[in-house]
Amino acid sequence: MSLTVLKPGLLSTFQDSGRIGSQHLGVPVCGAMDERAHRLANLLAGNQADHATLEITLAGPTLRFEAPACFAIAGADLGATLNDAAAPCHRPLVARAGDVLAFGAAPPEAGLRAYLAVHGGYALAPVMGSASTYLRGGFGGHAGRALARGDSIGLRAPLPGDPAALARLAEALWQVRAYLPASLAGRARANLRVLPGVHWEEFDAASRHALLHAEFRISAQSDRMGYRLDGPPLAMTTPRQILSEAASYGTVQVPAGGEAIVLMADRQTTGGYPKIAQVITVDLPALAQRRPGQTVRFAPVGLDEAQRLDAEREEAFIQLQGALHPLRALLPAGGNPP
Repeated sequence: MSLTVLKPGLLSTFQDSGRIGSQHLGVPVCGAMDERAHRLANLLAGNQADHATLEITLAGPTLRFEAPACFAIAGADLGATLNDAAAPCHRPLVARAGDVLAFGAAPPEAGLRAYLAVHGGYALAPVMGSASTYLRGGFGGHAGRALARGDSIGLRAPLPGDPAALARLAEALWQVRAYLPASLAGRARANLRVLPGVHWEEFDAASRHALLHAEFRISAQSDRMGYRLDGPPLAMTTPRQILSEAASYGTVQVPAGGEAIVLMADRQTTGGYPKIAQVITVDLPALAQRRPGQTVRFAPVGLDEAQRLDAEREEAFIQLQGALHPLRALLPAGGNPP
């Protein structure tokens, strides 16, 4: 009733929506870098709530199903195969006991991170209300670390093993039509939209202009905690000491050296660097799918428009969940978290 890791991949960790409500204790939120793909994989696997998914970075693992399961992949196309046959993204698929799911490496245009969901979820013990892996702290997910060769991951809702029944289920799932609304399609964006940060007006005019018109390159010194950007130095008109404040995903902060850093999922809980901008929620998945060496540009957006886009995306998720009712009806109970 498990999944065996034959090859671990570059960095494969379990993530959910994050460890909400513990930042005041110094515990980072963590969670999926690309929440859109994470949620999409869960819906397509017949899960109604926030199960953990396996976040696969750049070069994926090779996994063997020890029991039949329904699974779905979303996010970057890493060339997944099931028993050497192509395993398409954004489809519910059935694996039999002994089937091998393998991921390749992502070409630059494909994105950086894929998400693997299984119906019913993985058998992981929550830590402070979340199954997300926090690598620096060494807790959450599976043993608080990335997958390693030989790991065995339990499945909460494996499928019945009758071959004929599995064949009928696989065919029925293949006939389910899941049309992704445009707001959930995950298209690449030329510019990431930003709102002014709390210290926007304290940056000099040249820095504000540079942020919105210059090109920045994601540094090799970037990870799940933050993306360091190489580009024009940004400076405050009058530098000053700033009291530490709670840190948010997508905040663009600027240390004294002038090199911008975008805070990501594993960000620290508080920070005292000035904040020049905030990447809006709907564009964070596009940022999370970019890798070191790639470039980003920013564009301004109004608060009302940012809120409208966010509400539009949430409505799209609600509509998709409703449209996938026939899919859930085909699967055994187990799509809700324990």
